[in-house]
Amino acid sequence: MGQHPDAPPDRERNRPVRLPRLSFYILTQLLGPVALLTFLLTSVIWLVSSLPYLDLVINRGQSALTFLYLVLLVLPTPLVIIMPIAFYFGTLMTLQRLQGDSELVAMASAGYSLRQLAMPVMTCAAIVMALTYACLLYLAPAGQRALRDKVVDIRADMAGALLNEGEFNTSQPGLTVFIRRLGSKGEISGILVHNNRDRAHPVTYIAEKGILAQTPAGTRLIMLDGTIETSAQAGKQLQVLHFESDTINLDQFSGPARYTLRKIQERYLSELFWPPERQGVTPRIRDQFFAEGHNRIAQPLYCIAFALIALAAVMRGRRQRGSVALRLTIASLSAAGLQIVGYGVMGMAQRNPPLVVLFYLLPALGAASAIAVLAGYAPGPLLARWRANATIGADA
Repeated sequence: MGQHPDAPPDRERNRPVRLPRLSFYILTQLLGPVALLTFLLTSVIWLVSSLPYLDLVINRGQSALTFLYLVLLVLPTPLVIIMPIAFYFGTLMTLQRLQGDSELVAMASAGYSLRQLAMPVMTCAAIVMALTYACLLYLAPAGQRALRDKVVDIRADMAGALLNEGEFNTSQPGLTVFIRRLGSKGEISGILVHNNRDRAHPVTYIAEKGILAQTPAGTRLIMLDGTIETSAQAGKQLQVLHFESDTINLDQFSGPARYTLRKIQERYLSELFWPPERQGVTPRIRDQFFAEGHNRIAQPLYCIAFALIALAAVMRGRRQRGSVALRLTIASLSAAGLQIVGYGVMGMAQRNPPLVVLFYLLPALGAASAIAVLAGYAPGPLLARWRANATIGADA
């Protein structure tokens, strides 16, 4: 069959949809500052949040790889807050730079409209939204779960707590361990273990040498050529037993594991709306889970509002230096206020679940206000029109 003369050629019909060259240029200009601000802000917050785990790793004799693993698990949580903020300021700075260099003016003269300019800005917002959703819905809760489990394992790892030679280690209440020297092959010289959990009958183990072994049944300290000193009657009676070999089960000092509910930041979205636990989830906790679930869905939507606010701040208004600085300041305060109010709604929504609708109304209100400014309905122009109309009416 022949092709209709008015029909587009197959080559044109099958051509993939691509951003115009100017839009792609603006998108690349946006992504660089956003990525740089995200990296800088994340580095600062990441460093501060990793300090407690550094102390834990050092005290428990863990390796540098363990510390790196822990801080990587922490990373998605601050990214949730940092990425939308970095996107807003990166977009605002980039658009203002392009405006200050008259690049946007040249593009407008060439027929590049405001709607076309909004395309790369909203594309960048969509990219940041997708990354934020990935962190909120999967990476952050998965990281918090793995982090909690790893910290529990490190604190229960008696072998790691005993690797500090030449020090009296009190890794658990009532237990003091001293190791004089630890060999490269795991052999130990000079062992003292003092168990004072039962204050009426404290026990002290002293051995010339030994080895710390990880067995399928748990951590075991095998001591050779030593004595066991048992005290009774408040120290008035002392019994000393000599042994050639004795084994201490160190897992007994770790304490029983207690079942606790998963924290809010450790739960996936489905577990917030439908908690799998049948016990321990009170109505108050359910309301907190419900509010957190809606907050996670709504939080990335601020990227759309921030993109439109940045566009309105740069593209609407006079280009005088003082006017530009005031306009950018007002826009930044508006974006910050919108985000702060969103955080404040969290507490109210936890106590009153119907208020979760505010999570969605706030970014929608910010976006609608920015669109109104872009459409020419800003307070300044409206006031000027009202004064002009009032003057014409008075003259008539």
